[in-house]
Amino acid sequence: MFDFSVVTKWIDNLFNRVMPEWLSVTIECVLVAAALLVAYLVLAMVYIMYERWVCAWIQCRRGPLRVGPWGSLQIFADVLKMLIKEIVRLWNTDKFLFWLAPFFVVVASVITFACLPWGKGMQVIDFNIGVFFITAISSLGVLGILLAGWSSNSKYTLIGAMRSGAQMVSYELSVGISILTIVCLAGTMSITGIVEAQENGWFIFTGHIPAIIAFVIYMIAANAETNRGPFDLPEAEHELTAGYHSEYSGLHFGYFYLAEYLNLFIVSGIASLLFLGGWMPLHISGWDSFNAVMDFIPPTLWFLGKALFMSFVFIWARWSFPRVRIDQLLALEWRYLMPIGLFNLVLMAVIVSFGWHF
Repeated sequence: MFDFSVVTKWIDNLFNRVMPEWLSVTIECVLVAAALLVAYLVLAMVYIMYERWVCAWIQCRRGPLRVGPWGSLQIFADVLKMLIKEIVRLWNTDKFLFWLAPFFVVVASVITFACLPWGKGMQVIDFNIGVFFITAISSLGVLGILLAGWSSNSKYTLIGAMRSGAQMVSYELSVGISILTIVCLAGTMSITGIVEAQENGWFIFTGHIPAIIAFVIYMIAANAETNRGPFDLPEAEHELTAGYHSEYSGLHFGYFYLAEYLNLFIVSGIASLLFLGGWMPLHISGWDSFNAVMDFIPPTLWFLGKALFMSFVFIWARWSFPRVRIDQLLALEWRYLMPIGLFNLVLMAVIVSFGWHF
C-alpha cells in the first residue's frame, strides 16, 4: 500500500533546499490550508447533491433536473444564490455573538475534518491522542449553535438552541463510549494506529459482539449529534421554523448549511475509520488472489467509498423514519444507549483481556 508520507517528505525537503526553513513552513501551511478548504467546499457540494439524489430515489421521484444535465449544475446555482443574497441585519440582537456563531460552527467542522486520514500518511493532523482530540474539537460546534440561538433574541431560535445543546451534549456521551470501546480493542488512541490495527480484518468483523453493539450505538448517537432526522428537533419546521438559525440569511445561513453536510461526512468518515478499516482494503484469509486485487484499489478510494456508504445509511434513516419527540429523544440516550454502551465497554475490556476476539 502506497505511503503518502513519501510525497510530503519529498516536497518538504525540496522547499528546505531552495528557501529558508521559516518560509518553507509558511508556504507548506498555506498550501495545506488551501487544499483543506477546497476539499471541504467540494465535498459539501457533492454531499448536497448526493442527499438530493438519494432522497429522490427513496421517495420514488426524479430529483433536481432543471439546471444542467441530470441536474448536475443545480448545486452551483444554489451556491451562487447563497453568495449574492443580502445578509439581513437585525435589531435587538447581540451583534458580536450573532456574527461569531456561524464561524464557531464552521471552524469546529474544518478542524475535525482535518483530522481524518484519507490514506497512509495522508492526513493533516495525526496525534497519538487523535481520538481524544477529535472528540474535543467536534464538541465545540455546540457552542456556536447555543450562541446563535441566544444572540438572535427570538423565542424560536432560543428553543432550538436549547434543544440542540441538550441533544448534542447527551449523545456525545454515547459516541465517546463507542469510540472508547474501539480504543480498548485497538490498544491505541491514534487514528492511524486504529486503522493499521485492522490490517488483517476490520473491527466490525474481528471485534466480536461488542464491536457490533458499539457500531449500532455509534450510528444512532452520531445521527442524533448531527441534528439529522429522525432526531432533527432543533430544526423542527412545524414548531420552530428553521430552529436556531431562523434569523440568519445569506452567507451566514450558508455557513450553517455547509457545516451540516460536512458533519455528515465527518461522522461517516469516523465510522469507517473505527469500524470498517478506513483506507485498509478488504482482505479475506486464504483468498490471496482476491486480496491482491483489493490491494490495487487506491487507499483514498477505499476511505471515500466507505464514507459514502455510511452516509447513505444516515440519509436512508433520515428519509425513512418520522421525527421523534424531545422526551423520546432524551429517554433513548439516558435510559438505553448510555447504559448499554457502558456495559458493552466493560464487556469489550473482558474480551480483550482474555483474548477472545478474532
